[in-house]
Amino acid sequence: KLNDNEDYSTAARMLAGLRMDENDEGSMYVNEGGFHHNNDTENEVKDERTVTLMLRYKSTYARVLDANRKFLPAAMKYHDLSTAYLHTDAIDADDLLSMLGRAVTCAILSPNSAQRQRVLGLVYKDERLSQLDAIPEFQSHSAVLTKMYLNRIVQKRELEQFESSLADHQKAIMADGLTIVERGVLEHNMVAVSHLYTSIYFTQLGELLGVVDAMKAEKVAAKMISDGSMSGSIDEVEGILRFHPSKAKVESTLLHWDETITSFCMQLNKVTDVVRAS
Repeated sequence: KLNDNEDYSTAARMLAGLRMDENDEGSMYVNEGGFHHNNDTENEVKDERTVTLMLRYKSTYARVLDANRKFLPAAMKYHDLSTAYLHTDAIDADDLLSMLGRAVTCAILSPNSAQRQRVLGLVYKDERLSQLDAIPEFQSHSAVLTKMYLNRIVQKRELEQFESSLADHQKAIMADGLTIVERGVLEHNMVAVSHLYTSIYFTQLGELLGVVDAMKAEKVAAKMISDGSMSGSIDEVEGILRFHPSKAKVESTLLHWDETITSFCMQLNKVTDVVRAS
């Protein structure tokens, strides 16, 4: 065991290159390292060496998750690292910003889910996000993440710029012939389109998405409808995709409308009172 000799740098390089599942032995060693370091933290051992080892463990764990394409937990770990030592001298500010950039990368690559949306929101609200524009490696990250969080369509050129910054393991081609990021952006754009249209021809949808043709767009839409990622139906004869807003979405819209009407009435009453008083 490399960690018996506290050779954490070598252990990190080896673990980051492994493909592993949750129950694999390599993953157990990473977690075991965390257990011992957490005990150190609980005992309030705050010397510089302990802080360094703690940082090595956390960054190693994040890189292992990233290398094994477990992008959502990796995004959370990277973001934790980018904020945990923000107001200390333990890590250089540029390194913290680099961790934030990696968090953005992994959040964008994560599969579509409610938890992913929460992580996107967490990173979107980080006041340092715009600073990534000055770093060539992360130049397109803030724009893509902002559009994803706000359910706006990501353009093809933005996708290509973002994809050019990815590592090899993040560019893997999946069974459907799309890369990880192409599929993620495609599914995101499909949901974004559902906020703009009630129905759309697949030919038009393919042009709007910019990444796939009408046939591929139809296959992706069918998959998303079947797994519950999107509510809708397909008219194969007419070649039309019809979006069905969920009950929660309708209720949310109605609630917002009620709040708007209530606010308007309150403002109107105030104006009326002022006019009467004068």
